[in-house]
Amino acid sequence: ILETYWDKHSVIASTPPPSPTSREGVELLGSLFQGSQYSKLLCQPMAALDNESHQLCCLVLECLAHLFSWIPLSTSITPTLLASIFHFARFGCDLRTKAKTGPLISSTSNGQLNPGAVPTSNGEGRNGQQSEVNKADRAQLGVLAMTCVNELVSKNCVPMDFEEYLLRMFQQTFFLLQRLTRENNAHTVKSRLQELDESYLEKFTDFLRLFVSVHLRRIESSPQFPIVEFLGLLFKYTFNQHTHEGYFACLDIWSVFLDFLTTKIKSRLADRESVLNRYKDALVLLLREVLDRIQFRCNQAQLEELDDETLDDDQQTEWQRYLRQSLEVVAKVMELLPSHAFSTLFPVLQENLDVYLGLRQFIVSTGSSRRLNITAENDCRRLHCSLRDLSSLLQAVGRLAEHFIGEVFAARFSDALAVVERLVEVTCYGSQTGLYDLETAVPSVLKPDLTDVHAQALAALQAYSHWLAQFYSEVHSQNQSQFINLITSAVNAGSPLITTKVPEKLLLSASHLLVSITATVRPVFLVTLPAVQNIFNRITTENQTHRLPQEAHILVCRALSNMLLLPWPNLSESEQQWQTRSSSHASLVAALTREYRTLRGTVNISLRQPGLDNVKAVIQQTLPVLRDTVDSISSESTKSRQICYQSLQESVQVTLNLFPVFIQQPDVTDEMLAFFLTLFQALRVQMGVAFTGQIIHTFLSMFTREQLAASILQEGSAGCRVVQKFLKILQVVVQEPGQAFKPFLPSILSLCMEQVYPVVAERSSPDVKTEMFELLYQILHHNWRYFFKTSVLTSVQRGGVDDTIENEAQFIAAMQAFGQSFLQTDLHIFKQNLSYLESLNSKHKLYHRKLFRTSMLFHFINVLLQVLLHKSHDLLQEEITLAIYNMASVDFDAFYSVFMPEFLNGCQGVDTNQRDVLARNFKLEQDLPSFTQSVQRLVNDLRYYRLCNSSLPTGTIKL
Repeated sequence: ILETYWDKHSVIASTPPPSPTSREGVELLGSLFQGSQYSKLLCQPMAALDNESHQLCCLVLECLAHLFSWIPLSTSITPTLLASIFHFARFGCDLRTKAKTGPLISSTSNGQLNPGAVPTSNGEGRNGQQSEVNKADRAQLGVLAMTCVNELVSKNCVPMDFEEYLLRMFQQTFFLLQRLTRENNAHTVKSRLQELDESYLEKFTDFLRLFVSVHLRRIESSPQFPIVEFLGLLFKYTFNQHTHEGYFACLDIWSVFLDFLTTKIKSRLADRESVLNRYKDALVLLLREVLDRIQFRCNQAQLEELDDETLDDDQQTEWQRYLRQSLEVVAKVMELLPSHAFSTLFPVLQENLDVYLGLRQFIVSTGSSRRLNITAENDCRRLHCSLRDLSSLLQAVGRLAEHFIGEVFAARFSDALAVVERLVEVTCYGSQTGLYDLETAVPSVLKPDLTDVHAQALAALQAYSHWLAQFYSEVHSQNQSQFINLITSAVNAGSPLITTKVPEKLLLSASHLLVSITATVRPVFLVTLPAVQNIFNRITTENQTHRLPQEAHILVCRALSNMLLLPWPNLSESEQQWQTRSSSHASLVAALTREYRTLRGTVNISLRQPGLDNVKAVIQQTLPVLRDTVDSISSESTKSRQICYQSLQESVQVTLNLFPVFIQQPDVTDEMLAFFLTLFQALRVQMGVAFTGQIIHTFLSMFTREQLAASILQEGSAGCRVVQKFLKILQVVVQEPGQAFKPFLPSILSLCMEQVYPVVAERSSPDVKTEMFELLYQILHHNWRYFFKTSVLTSVQRGGVDDTIENEAQFIAAMQAFGQSFLQTDLHIFKQNLSYLESLNSKHKLYHRKLFRTSMLFHFINVLLQVLLHKSHDLLQEEITLAIYNMASVDFDAFYSVFMPEFLNGCQGVDTNQRDVLARNFKLEQDLPSFTQSVQRLVNDLRYYRLCNSSLPTGTIKL
C-alpha cells in the first residue's frame, strides 16, 4: 500500500525540475555512501498526498509500528519495505511546505510580527490555514514512519542475515540526518531544526540513542559505515538543538558513545592508540564545545534562560542538571584523553582564577565596613559572568579528581599537585579576604556569586581527598613537608568558616571538607593543629545562642570524633595512641552531652510543665549527633567501636531512663528509637547481652496494644515511624546467633501476631506491614529450630524431612498472615512475601514440612491461581507461576489427581463441558517451562470461557 501510494503521487510531484536542495543531498550522500542504490531513491521528489491517501498511509504506518513491536526481525521485513518507510520518514524533515504558509505570519497594529494570525480580507487566510494543516499532516507521517524505524532498531536480538538490512537502514537514516543538519542560504541548521515538528525531532533523537546504545558495536567496524562522518553529523545535530531537553537527550547519546569507546579500549589494550587516534578529533571538538556551552562568556544568552531556583524530582534545578550532564561528558572524555582534557580545562580555569584572585586590590575598608570598589554596570556584568564560569569550572575540576588516583597516581602526580595547590590557595584566599562579607554594587547578584565560588572551591578540594590519602600513604616515610603544608593550609581555610557568622552554604562546604580530611586522609598530626584545636574549643563550649545549625553541627562533631576514633593509616596498632585518644573522646562526648545528661533527674517530669519544650529540644539536638557518631564508625575496627561505646555509655543509659516518660510523645520516641536502632546495628557486641536484654525488655513492656494501634492508625505520622523503627530493632535482635536473645522470641512473636498484625491486617499500612513481615521472615529463617527442633544429621539418618513441630500455633498464625497478604492489592507486600516463602522453602524445605503439606499447601496454590485469574498482580506473573510450580512439585501426583479436579469443580462461571475441556488441556507436565505453559493456558482459557458465558443471555447455558 505504501509503495503504491508513493508511486502514484510521486508521478504528479515529479513534473517540476529537480530542486537545488535535492542535488545537494545527492552530493552529500555520495560522499558518505559512494552511490548506495538507495541514495537515488531517497533523493526523489517528495510525494504530494491528498487527504484520503494521507489518512490511509497513517493507518498503514500505525499497523506496521504495532507489528514491529512484537514480531522478530526476519525476512518478512524486506529492503523495499524499509525503503518505503524511509520515504515517509522524509516528510518529517521536509521544509518546503513553509513557502506556502506566508499568509500565516502577519503584522499586528504596532508593527510586530504575529505568527498565527490569519488574514481573511483577500481569501488568502483559508489557503494559509489549509497549508498549515498539510504541514502538520506531513509531519505526522514522518513521526509515524520514525516510530516504525525505532521499533525495529530497539530490538537487540539481530539474526546474522539481518545485519545487512541494519546497515541499509542506518545508511538511509543518515541521509535524513544530513538533511536535518544541512545549511543553505535560507536556513541555518538551528533555524531548520526549530521549524521542524517537535515530535519528529524527539523520535529522531530516540533513533540515534537506540542506534548508538544497541547497534553501534555491530556496525562500527564495517567499512561501509562512515563512523567518523556520522559523529560529525551527530555533533552538528547536538549543538544546534533549540530546546534544553533536546540538548540533554543528545548529551545522553554522547555519554553512551563514550562508554562504548571506553569499554572497547579496555578490551583491546594492544591497539588502544589506533582506536583513540581514529576518534581523537571528534573527542577534542566535543570537549571544547561542551566546555564552551557551560561558560557565560561563550553562551550567556542560553545560560541566562536556565532556571536556578525550582527543584525537580531529583532535587536539582534546571541549571544544576545542565551543568551536571555537561560535566559527565567532560569527565568521560577526560578518561579517554587525560592530558589533552587537562590542558584544555586548566588554562581556562587559570584565566578566571586570576580575575577572582585579583579582587583583593579592589577592597576598600571604611571603619567597620568593607566594600568591593567595582561599580560600573559593564564591569559588574563581566565580573558576574567570570564568577559564574569559575564556579562551573571548579566543579569540572572536582569532577575530574577520580582520574588522578589509583594506577595513574604517579604518572599524573604533577598535574594533580598543581590543581590541589591552586585549590588550597583559592580557599585560603577566600577565607582570609572574606569576600562573602563584602558590600557590593549589586548585592543580590555578586554576593551569591562570591559565596558560590568560595563554596565550590572547598567542594573541589574535598573531591581530591582520595588523592591526598594516596599522597599520604606514598610519602609517609619520606619528606612529608609538602603534604603537611597542603593539609595545614586546607584546615586553615576551613576553620574560620565554622561559625554562625558566615552564609550556611559556606559553613556546610567547610564542614564537609573537614569530614573528608578526617575520614579519608586521616593525618596523624591533624589533632595538634591550632586551627583544629580552635574548632574543638568552639564546639565544646558553644551555648544555644551561638550553636551552629543542626546539619553543620552534626558534621563538625563527626569530624572531631573521627580524629579520635578512626585508626591512623600506615601505623601499627601499638603506635595508635588509643589510651590518649580514648580519654579525649570521652571528654568530647561529655562536653557535647552536658545538658542532655542532666535530664536524668527529670524522669518524674510532669508533661504539663512549661520546660517540656526545652527538654524536647535538648533531646532532639543531642541524639542525632550521637547517632551520627555511632553510624560513622559502624564499619570500623573493634577498638574504635569499644572507645565509642565507652564514651556514650552514660548517654545511652539516660536515653533508656527517659524512654518511658516520653512514650506518649511520638516525635521524641522516634528520635530515641532511631538512636537505639543505630546502636543495635553497630555496637550490640560492645553493649553486651545483659544491657541489650534490659533495653528490649523495656521496649516490649512499654509498647502496649493500645499504644501500637494508636500509632499505626496515623499513617505517615511520627507514631507510625516509631513502630517501624521498633520492628527494625527487633529484626536485628532475632538475627543474632547464639542463645542469648532466644528467651525473647515468644514475646516478640506475640507482639507481632497478637498486637501489630490485627491492627494492620485489614488496612493498607504499607510501611508498618513491610517491616512486620520482614520481622516474621527473620524470626522463621534465623530461628527455624524454635519450630522444628531436628538437626540436619537426624533428618538424614531418618531418610527425609523430620516433622516434629513445636510452637505450632505461632507457626500456623505466621503462615496464615502470609496467606492473607496474598488476598490484598498491595503489589510490593505481595512480591516481598512471595519471595520470603520461596526463600524459606529453598533454605528450610518449608513446602515439604508435613504440617504445611497437609493443611496449607493447596490453600496457597489456590490463592495464587485465583490471583492469576483476576489479573490483579500481572506484573508478578512469572514469580507467581514459579511459586505454584515449586509448591506443586512437592507431590505432583496429589496436585494432578486431587487438587486440580477440586479446583476446577470450585470454579464459578463455567459449565461441566468446559470444565472437562480445561481438565483435558491441562497436561501432566513436571518440568518448569511446560508446567508454566499449562498454567498460562488454563488461566487464559478459564477467563475466556467466563467472558463468553457472562455475555450470553441468562439461562442460555447451565452453569
